[in-house]
Amino acid sequence: MPSTFFEWVGFLVNQYGALFLQGAGVTLLIALVGTGLGFAIGLGVAIVRTAELRQEAGALPRALLKAVKGLLAAYIEIFRGTPMIVQAMVVYYGALEYLGLDIPAMTAAFLVVSVNTGAYMAEILRGGILSVDAGQKEAAVAVGMSHWQAMTGVVLPQAVRNTLPSVGNEFVVNIKDSSVLNVISVTELYFMSKSAAGTYFKYFEVFFITSVIYFTLTFCVTRLLRLLEKKLKGSDSYTVYGSQSDAKAEIHVPKEG
Repeated sequence: MPSTFFEWVGFLVNQYGALFLQGAGVTLLIALVGTGLGFAIGLGVAIVRTAELRQEAGALPRALLKAVKGLLAAYIEIFRGTPMIVQAMVVYYGALEYLGLDIPAMTAAFLVVSVNTGAYMAEILRGGILSVDAGQKEAAVAVGMSHWQAMTGVVLPQAVRNTLPSVGNEFVVNIKDSSVLNVISVTELYFMSKSAAGTYFKYFEVFFITSVIYFTLTFCVTRLLRLLEKKLKGSDSYTVYGSQSDAKAEIHVPKEG
């Protein structure tokens, strides 16, 4: 049997490498699906919460919109104000006890992470929408666009680009926070690590390996997201054409940092 720390690490990697990789794959899948669905939920919520009716709208539509906004605000406060681990327990065991639904653990995991992420994404995207100059939306409405058309064609492309760092941060957070789903027996990385550690009672060595895997996942995702941000930002050099002549000038914008 191994006798030193690094010998144990090598031994455990050799013995349980496939187990660690399987858990890492499940963790990444949950984070990807949860962040993607959460983004869609948050986008819909943000659009509704920033919606404004035209002046000629009646009292009933205004009352309905106000009620919907109130419900969405409650959703955001509840899911941002309670831990994901508690939400997982409520959804998984509550559905079985009170609705008679035996939800598969992975389905419950996707649902919890998506709805939880959606609450955070809603506020991130709402802030991004509000950060876009109001004059752009007003101009879009002035030429006959509806709220939805103004959002999808003018405001949202800019808002999503502005909030990309925060959206990426939510993805990284979901990679780490997926570990709480072991309480409903989701076989993600933390769950697999506990199984491996219990065989030889080498918890420090096993979770050292686990921490390296988590760091590798988050580091790679962070770098990929930075490349995406740079791509969306565009080139640092661009050409401005004169409106009254063919004269043009090339402008170079120094890189930040």
